Amino acid sequence: MKENEGKNQPLVSVITPTYNRPEYLKAALTSAVEQTYQNIEIIVSDNCSPENPHGIIDSFKDSRIHFFRNESNLGMFTNTMNSFKKARGKYVACLLDDDMWEKDFLAKLVPALEANSNLALAFCDHYVIKGDGKIDIDGTKNCSDFYKRSNLKEGIYQPFYKLSLIDRAVSSATAAVIRREIIDWDSIPPEVGGSWDIYLNYLCCRTGLGAYYYPAKLTKYREHEQTDTMQSGRSNFQAKIRKAKADIFCYEQFMKDERLKQLYPYFQQKWGHTTTNLGIGLMRGEDLKEARISFWNSLRQSFSWRTIVALILTFTPAKIAAKF
Repeated sequence: MKENEGKNQPLVSVITPTYNRPEYLKAALTSAVEQTYQNIEIIVSDNCSPENPHGIIDSFKDSRIHFFRNESNLGMFTNTMNSFKKARGKYVACLLDDDMWEKDFLAKLVPALEANSNLALAFCDHYVIKGDGKIDIDGTKNCSDFYKRSNLKEGIYQPFYKLSLIDRAVSSATAAVIRREIIDWDSIPPEVGGSWDIYLNYLCCRTGLGAYYYPAKLTKYREHEQTDTMQSGRSNFQAKIRKAKADIFCYEQFMKDERLKQLYPYFQQKWGHTTTNLGIGLMRGEDLKEARISFWNSLRQSFSWRTIVALILTFTPAKIAAKF
């Protein structure tokens, strides 16, 4: 029945990379199969989870779900990019295994893309939910305010470099539908790592096409202890190092692009701040020599008391420095 509904609609590929989150995955897929926009394919790529989620896939009895399982863990970036490369749709939308969509997410965003071939993507606002699925009201408001979506008007933004790369209003990983053909999915370098979403924003921006914003919360972003944001805190210095290296790589690519010349001061500032974050991660891992190099590199870009203090600590015993 579902295969026949909406057959005149363009195909949308729903990208769901997953690893070891069976309950969250089930909730995510439920929100996908219940979309009022019916012409979709759902690509689930399991990164060799300890427990094969094939049973979860079978429980939906929905032929629109295509399940793939890696024989070994390929890492988050490779698993995600491989999922995108399997897409056949005119449009792609990422539904991470711990997030959820409102039923009309695709129905609200796809028509704008169909009506205007000069759009690279369409995006919306989103809720922040807790691990148990309940909406975090304060977190949602803070998120919308921080990413400049609270007062963002409906409409087309072209170009949208500032909106996407500085305001970070666009979330390719959470609340956007992208025109698949504008991205060369094989050319995305592995160095972008966990920052692949902001890099996708960049690739969409540099096409010169526009972005359409629909001012409603149509998706739900889940915050929990397994997210990259949570893991890059004090207790997991390896995650902090990975995140910083990925962000640094992205900022360096942005600063090489002449089309972003007016935004260079912002990227330089972010590069310096993130290089300090890298140094702090290295220091917490007791690699004081490499940490010191990062702090010196950061100070060459801009002065920061935070960086100065961290640099001084690299000359103290490693156990003391690691507490910063």
